[in-house]
Amino acid sequence: MKKKILALCDQEADYVQHMTEYLKTRKELPFEIYGYTEPEKLVDFGKAHEIQMLVVAENAYTLQVSRVLAGQTIILKETNQKLLEELPQISKYQRAENVYQFIMERYLEQISMTEAWKESKGQAVIIGLYSPIRRCLQTSFALTLGQLLAERYSTLYISFEHYCGWNRLLKKEGGKDLSDLLCHIDEAEEKFCHRIWIAEQKIGNLGYIPPFYTGQNLIYITAQEWRKLLDKIARTGGYQYIILDLSESLQGVFDMLRMCRRIYTIVREDEPARSKVEQYEQLLRWYEFEDVLEKTRKEILPTFQELPSRLEQFTKGELGSLVKKIIKEDLEVQNVDL
Repeated sequence: MKKKILALCDQEADYVQHMTEYLKTRKELPFEIYGYTEPEKLVDFGKAHEIQMLVVAENAYTLQVSRVLAGQTIILKETNQKLLEELPQISKYQRAENVYQFIMERYLEQISMTEAWKESKGQAVIIGLYSPIRRCLQTSFALTLGQLLAERYSTLYISFEHYCGWNRLLKKEGGKDLSDLLCHIDEAEEKFCHRIWIAEQKIGNLGYIPPFYTGQNLIYITAQEWRKLLDKIARTGGYQYIILDLSESLQGVFDMLRMCRRIYTIVREDEPARSKVEQYEQLLRWYEFEDVLEKTRKEILPTFQELPSRLEQFTKGELGSLVKKIIKEDLEVQNVDL
C-alpha cells in the first residue's frame, strides 16, 4: 500500500531540515515526508498531490496555505496567539519527539480501523530478566542486550523498576508511559499498535516504553492485566524482540516469566545471594513454575573496572563484549534467529 503524504512547511530552513530528518527515522510513521521552506511551493505541491497531514509553522500559514486541501492541518505555534480554534496546535519550540507524538495522536483520531492496521510480523520473542538479588547489574545487562539486538532487529525494552530515574538520565520530560497503554488495553488492535508507537521513545536504535513514573501504582496491576498487555504488544507492535526488565514490585511476576522464551537471572557466589536464589527457585517449584526454571540461564557477572555513564554506551567495553558472547552462544541454541 502506498504511503500517505505528510507535508511540513516552515520558513526556517534549519527547522525543516531537522524535523524532516527526525520524522524519517521513525520507520513506523505511515507517511512519506515532504519539507518546504516556501509556502508557494507547498501550495503548488498540494494542487498535484493528496496531502493526508499538513504541518505548518505559524510563519508560513498564509491565506494560500490555508486553502490547501489536507486530511488534517496542524499549526506549529510560535506565539501565544491562537490562529483558528478548530485547528490543532502545538508549540514549535520543543523536542522533535513531542511533535511526533502529537502528530501521531491527531492521525489516530481520524484514521479508519482498516487504514490503521499494520501487517503483522508475527509474535515477538519475549526475553525476560529477573533476579531476587538487588543491585546485581540486571538493568545494565538488559539494556545492553536490548541495544545489541536492536542493531539488527526491531526490539522493545520495558522496565518494571519502581524508581527508574529515566527522565533525569535521558534528559526527557513528559510524554506517554506504560500506564497509558494499560488505559487502552481493550482498544481494537488496529489502533492499539499506534498507541505503542506514540508512547515509544528511543535509546539509539532500541525502542522503549517509559516506565510508570509513579512506580507505586505497579502493585495494583493484576497478573491478568500484565499478561494481556504484553501479549497485545507482542502481537501488534511489529517487534521481533521484547526485553522485560522485571522486578518483585509486580503481581504475577512468575506468570510474566512464563511468557518469556528465554530468562536471564543474574546471580552471585556469596552466601546471602545463594540463599535468595535458592528460595526463589524453591518457590517456583512449589507454585508449579518448573518451566520457568527450564528456560532460565544463570549468569555470574565479573567485577567490571568501569561501566559507561550513558545508557547509549552500554554496548561498549567489557559488559558489551560479555553480552555479545551470550547472544551468540545462547540465543542461537534457543532457535532464535541471531
